[in-house]
Amino acid sequence: MRLLSGPGKVPPSPVHHPLFARYYARFSVSAETRMGMAGIRERLLAGLSGRVIEIGAGNGLNFAHYPGTVAEVVAIEPEPLLRQLALESALRSQVPVDVVPGAAEALPVKSEAFDAVVLCLVLCSVRDVQRALGEVRRVLKPGGQVRFFEHGQGGGPAMRLTQRTLDRTLWPALTGGCHLARQPVAALREAGFALGPQREVMMPEKGPALPSSYCALGVAWRPDEPDAR
Repeated sequence: MRLLSGPGKVPPSPVHHPLFARYYARFSVSAETRMGMAGIRERLLAGLSGRVIEIGAGNGLNFAHYPGTVAEVVAIEPEPLLRQLALESALRSQVPVDVVPGAAEALPVKSEAFDAVVLCLVLCSVRDVQRALGEVRRVLKPGGQVRFFEHGQGGGPAMRLTQRTLDRTLWPALTGGCHLARQPVAALREAGFALGPQREVMMPEKGPALPSSYCALGVAWRPDEPDAR
């Protein structure tokens, strides 16, 4: 069941990265076993229940890992090719999944409609992190939780300089708008979420560290009171 109602639209900026989408679709499938992403997805989604919205669902690889206690997943994906792949993944899911287009900064759903929000490798590529997290807070019920697995700034001074340099040059253009030096955990805190347990994860766990290797896996909560904003 779609809850199509929300704030005004952001300025038109269609998300269309066909070359990167094809690369990501192939790479992400191999990463399930080669980089241990299947296990990460299991930990990210374990114990969820009720109505869940997943923002930036990509090609839908999370869908197979939602527990049976989840009543419904509304999966938002703006990129057309990845959204089509997500629709195909939804057909194989053991829980109901509704895949819809939409931007993280203007989610096409009603306020306080979801028990949980899932953010999986999406904050790196949204146009406006704080506006997107404002939308996360809006659609969550008071006391609702955010499950997140995000990569961002990490390493020593040389690695952080490399991340910032790549962000200012070719990296976003080559990777569908991805940024390497964002700080997702700090952004959640600044957006008013209460941070819960979290852990640092290196992807891949073995081998040399890459600019995209520094990840955080954790949970945050919307404060347990009506959102006055």
